[in-house]
Amino acid sequence: MQITRQADYAVRAVLYLTRLGPNQRAATSHVAQEQHIPPSFLAKIISQLSIAGLLHTSRGARGGVALARDPAEISLLDVVEAIDGPIRLNECVGEDSTCTFGDNCPLNPLWCSAQEELVTRLKTVTFDQFLNGRSK
Repeated sequence: MQITRQADYAVRAVLYLTRLGPNQRAATSHVAQEQHIPPSFLAKIISQLSIAGLLHTSRGARGGVALARDPAEISLLDVVEAIDGPIRLNECVGEDSTCTFGDNCPLNPLWCSAQEELVTRLKTVTFDQFLNGRSK
């Protein structure tokens, strides 16, 4: 499993804004340049993160993009799922799972457990942890 490039860029953009400090804004062009993200791609990412309630955007001379919540309230899972949707390791995991083996599949419990561990791990890592070097 690999997150999309778009999700990786989103994580880097949120991390950059986290490092700016509370209530600080940045021009999207500056974020794109500093994080080596194509500007047109970043515009779409910013829009999705804004819709998810993770970022605030404003236009104009004093405009830019800023975190909508405290970094301690934004998890890696929040950002990844805002871009890629819910994490799903295999099509047989989740509420709308489709498995031709049904309940007789010996692999289903493994996939479910692995997905649960990944989701839990990403949910427990918040962006404030990157400021203090506590993310592991």
